[in-house]
Amino acid sequence: MASSEPRRSTLGMVLLALLYEAPMHPYRMQQMIKERGQDQLVNVAQRNSVYQSLERLVRDGLARAGTTSREAGRPERTVYEITEAGAAMLRRWLTEMLPAPAREFPEFPAALAFLPVLPPAEVRGLLEKRIEAITAKAAEIRAQAPAGLPRLFLIEDEYRVAMMEAELRWLRGVVADLAGGTLTWDADLISETLERFPPSP
Repeated sequence: MASSEPRRSTLGMVLLALLYEAPMHPYRMQQMIKERGQDQLVNVAQRNSVYQSLERLVRDGLARAGTTSREAGRPERTVYEITEAGAAMLRRWLTEMLPAPAREFPEFPAALAFLPVLPPAEVRGLLEKRIEAITAKAAEIRAQAPAGLPRLFLIEDEYRVAMMEAELRWLRGVVADLAGGTLTWDADLISETLERFPPSP
């Protein structure tokens, strides 16, 4: 294994977990991520992302190239497998990721921090569109669950839907406050607030 500590990544963890199930080639990994809806957890829109992450796992000694396979009319593909160090690191990453909230940088909270740039009525309309989009996405996740699949294999989707439902409750409350005028702002309010709460030196 490389002397430096392997860099933890969500995609790296997903690839190790797939290799933990069985050896496979990168294209199959990308297919399985999409088939299982895990492309909502990691970005594999570009196939290169899988190859680059896999190369990093190999450099770190967490995975290794195994056999090669060739299907009719297709180029030769290398099948990868997890190493003992990779299995140990997968377990370690899981035990670190499950209990501790990660420092993440999602777009939506950043956009909320700058609501005063837009007028309240426009914000209300935009948040109503977000409610529609999240409602549709939650319904889509519920509908894609295969009948009879044990809850264990749907737990990440269950979590995602629960987070969406919590956000929907909050969004509807904010939209209602915008509609009722209990949450509003104008140039005077912004100016007065900046005067009362100046930036720390």
